[in-house]
Amino acid sequence: MSGLFDPILKSAEFELAKNMCTLFFVVLIVALAFWTYRDANRRGAIGWFWGIMALSVIGWIVYMIVRPPMTLEDRREQELEIRAREAALARDYEVCPSCYKPIDGDFLICPNCLKKLRKPCIECGRALKLGWQVCPYCKTKQ
Repeated sequence: MSGLFDPILKSAEFELAKNMCTLFFVVLIVALAFWTYRDANRRGAIGWFWGIMALSVIGWIVYMIVRPPMTLEDRREQELEIRAREAALARDYEVCPSCYKPIDGDFLICPNCLKKLRKPCIECGRALKLGWQVCPYCKTKQ
C-alpha cells in the first residue's frame, strides 16, 4: 500500500504543484510582513518589530489583536474635531472681558469681579451694551 501513491508523489506535475504552493506561502508571508510593517508605522507602533514578528503567522495574529485602533492621521483628525467642538462651545458662552469667567447675556455686572458689563434701559429695564444709544427692544433713546 505504501507504493500506491508513489507514481503520483514522484510525478513532475506533483513536484511543480508542491513548489508553486511553497512559493505562494513564502510570498504570502513576505507580503504579510511588509503590510504589517507599513500598518504599524501608520498607527504609531514599532514597524520594524511587528514586521519581523509577522514573519511567523502567529506574530501576525498577535499584531492583529494588539494593534492600535486608529492611525496617526485618524487620531490627529479626531483631536482637531475635539478642538473645533470646544471652540464652538466656548463661542456659545459669553465671558467677562475682565476676569474671563462665564456670564449670561443679560448680566449688568460680572458677579465675580464686579465689572460693569451693560446698562439697564431707562424704559423697559432690559440689559443694553454700554455703547448703545437706543434700546433695540422698546426704541427708547438712552
